[in-house]
Amino acid sequence: MIIGLDMMGGDFAPLEAVKGIQLYLSETDSPATLFLTGDEAQINPLLQEYNIPADRVKVVHAPQVIDMHEHPTKALKEKQQSSIAVGFHLLASGKTEAFISAGNTGAMLVGAMYSIKAIEGVQRPTISTIIPKEDGKTGLLLDVGLNADCKPENLNQFAILGSLYAQHILGITNPRVALLNIGEEEGKGNILAQNTYPLLKENSQINFTGNIEGRDVLEDKADVMVCEGFTGNVILKMAESIYDITHRKEIKHEYFDRFNFELYGGTPVLGVAKPVIIGHGISHAKAFSNMIKVAQKMIETDLMSKMKQSFVG
Repeated sequence: MIIGLDMMGGDFAPLEAVKGIQLYLSETDSPATLFLTGDEAQINPLLQEYNIPADRVKVVHAPQVIDMHEHPTKALKEKQQSSIAVGFHLLASGKTEAFISAGNTGAMLVGAMYSIKAIEGVQRPTISTIIPKEDGKTGLLLDVGLNADCKPENLNQFAILGSLYAQHILGITNPRVALLNIGEEEGKGNILAQNTYPLLKENSQINFTGNIEGRDVLEDKADVMVCEGFTGNVILKMAESIYDITHRKEIKHEYFDRFNFELYGGTPVLGVAKPVIIGHGISHAKAFSNMIKVAQKMIETDLMSKMKQSFVG
């Protein structure tokens, strides 16, 4: 198994990426081989300093870096030797089986859509986030920002993709799928919600349990919560602020600790043909380590094939 990792993406690159590799190798019994894209002159001394075994990694020199504020499409086109562009080239040509970066989110999404492409039948890929439930379980919320405007058919597909991810990666048997709405009763909500409900209700590929409200998101009412990316992103950013506020005010509780995004690594792009994982720009070692673990699990469970099968015909 070979996983590609962008070493130059993120605010603390490449140091935290190297620390993340060290952590991953120390915690994994059968680790994947890692292809590291980035500037050799910066990466190699850190690999030596942190005693990363040479047989576990291969540095693929990429002298250019796509900055966080660069235009994604323009940057990918003009910077063919950037760590992200080289990473996608390795993935598209089959030299790696997954690609991870905490760099320019837009460039990662453009790369995923155009060099890897969507699974046939998927109208729009989506991104999700893990939601810590009060009872210790975890839920999945999607979309969280890739698709701000959606059609009912998009949400219906998100439900299938999210359900498969919850089943195979989070280990939830027969995950309960719910539509995020402003009321529990059928017929509630805006035009999008009203038109999505019957599609989810008739979808035999998911275990649809109805509508949930905002107050149910952190309760154990559903395993997969579906909404358009505008609403999902608002919830995601608010959830991130819960961790920041409790941290600053030194409010100690194990539940609030679970809002730390580093515990979950990054956001997989669901609905594209190969595993692509986007990390937070402020990712540290733990986040990098967990992103590699998620990528490994996506490959081991053959999740992409299962998703492809769901959209055949």
